[in-house]
Amino acid sequence: MKISETFYSIQGEGKYMGVPSFFIRTSYCNLRCQWLRPDGSISRCDTPYTSWNPEFEETSLDDLIAQTKKFAASQVVITGGEPFLQREELQELCRRLKQLDKFITLETNATIYADLEADFISMSPKLSSSTPRGTAFERNHERHRLNPEAIAKFMNNHDYQLKYVVSCSDDLAEILEINRQLSIPREKVYLMPESKTLAELNQSAPAVVELAKEYGFNYSDRLHIRLWDNRRGV
Repeated sequence: MKISETFYSIQGEGKYMGVPSFFIRTSYCNLRCQWLRPDGSISRCDTPYTSWNPEFEETSLDDLIAQTKKFAASQVVITGGEPFLQREELQELCRRLKQLDKFITLETNATIYADLEADFISMSPKLSSSTPRGTAFERNHERHRLNPEAIAKFMNNHDYQLKYVVSCSDDLAEILEINRQLSIPREKVYLMPESKTLAELNQSAPAVVELAKEYGFNYSDRLHIRLWDNRRGV
């Protein structure tokens, strides 16, 4: 598989925040997220080395399984990039991890669906605020960033959460419409501040907390940023 990095840490976001987990980060993504912040600055996705400028090593499934066995974690998080771009290898990896009795969380932008053995699907649908306006990727990103059919299939076949990156209060109208169309329970929804550094998180988090309180959603902090700022591989 095309793997950008593996590491042992704690889950930093969503329902299982704080749980020790072995992370397998795949490379390549079918989207290119970019946010225009209120101050006029531009922020790209927090793992540009899996999307805008993909880095990877070809890693065998045997190697990934051997790495997993080195750590005590009962949970494995497969993230990206977009893991479902490597569908067949991903399915086999999940099958082999389940043979080790691992609890598998799959983090995905929910634009591609495939049947596989996973315990928890963490979906992060991309809102219109993530479209890289004025770039060569704008049209493709806008066309493919949201796939309600794929989201519905994940919901019907797995335990799940929807974790929305919130960059401004205008995002809430789109979140509410997606949830209405798909009848998503509010307790399954997490609002998470768009941020890559501790300073950015401290600045944006309070407003997102207030939005979560106002609309009855969960707030997800970014614990790995709280602990290690923007360090990679932790």
